[in-house]
Order: sequence, then C-alpha cells, then structure tokens
Amino acid sequence: MHEATQDDRGRARGAAPPRALAISRMRAHGLRVSAARRVVLEALLVADGPMSAEQIAQGIGGRVPCSDLASVYRNLERFEEIGVVRHVHLGHSPGLYALALDGDREYLTCERCADFRAVDPQALDLARELIRRSLGYRASFRHFPIVGLCERCQRELDEVAA
Repeated sequence: MHEATQDDRGRARGAAPPRALAISRMRAHGLRVSAARRVVLEALLVADGPMSAEQIAQGIGGRVPCSDLASVYRNLERFEEIGVVRHVHLGHSPGLYALALDGDREYLTCERCADFRAVDPQALDLARELIRRSLGYRASFRHFPIVGLCERCQRELDEVAA
C-alpha cells in the first residue's frame, strides 16, 4: 500500500502549518508578531486565493477584523521582503498577495471571467522552453500570469459561434 507523502492541504507530512512557518520566519527576521501582522496573516490564511490589500483591510467579507489600509500595505511589503507572501497581477486586477510558504507558484488567468489558477512552475516548463528557443527570452509567469481563456469561457464562446 502506498503511503501518502502529503496531508489533505497538500503540505508535506511533518511540515509545519503555514501559520507557524510565517510566525517563525517573522521572528527569524527580527519582526514582532504584532496584532496588525497577525490580522494580515490570518486574512491570507483564510483567503480563497490571492487578495488585494484593500480586500484584506476590509476584512475579506467579515472573515477577519478590518484593518488600516496603510498598515496592511506596510505589513504586506515586509512579508514579501522575508518571503512570507508573493505579489502577483492577475489580468487587469490590482496587485494581489498570496502566501508564499508552499513554494513557487505561477499563474494562469482568464481574460473573460477573471478566474485564475495557481500552478507549480514545472507545469509551464514546456511553454517556457518554447519561448526561450523561439525568442531567446527566459519567461517567468510568477508576477504576471499567462492570460487566455479558461475551458468554460472557451466552451461558451464556441457555443455562441456555432
């Protein structure tokens, strides 16, 4: 019987939970684990995906307490410096923030419905290699995603065209 190497959240078995990793990283970089930093961290932990600073400051629909927007921006910037969060732009959205404790992620986003998908960078290696061979560029989709149409939007447009 094959023993699973990941838990139900995709973490390696035995790996510290994201909250503990983030707090450990804050302390290792000499940051106090203040109430304001805890609110931002909790917001990112309960978020369904990357969130804007404004969404975090507004409490993500009541899931966390509201915060001062300037404080949220300051803490997100500091968290990004120490590798707790990553900053990404998905389509035409403002800058969004997501936890970065589970390794690198790159993104695909739908230009029609704004849905997005975070993927392991290895999933895009073939595209990256084709771009390198054809154009001489080493592509990264970490900060800006690959923009296109998701399967659902493709299907809807094909049905309208038919």
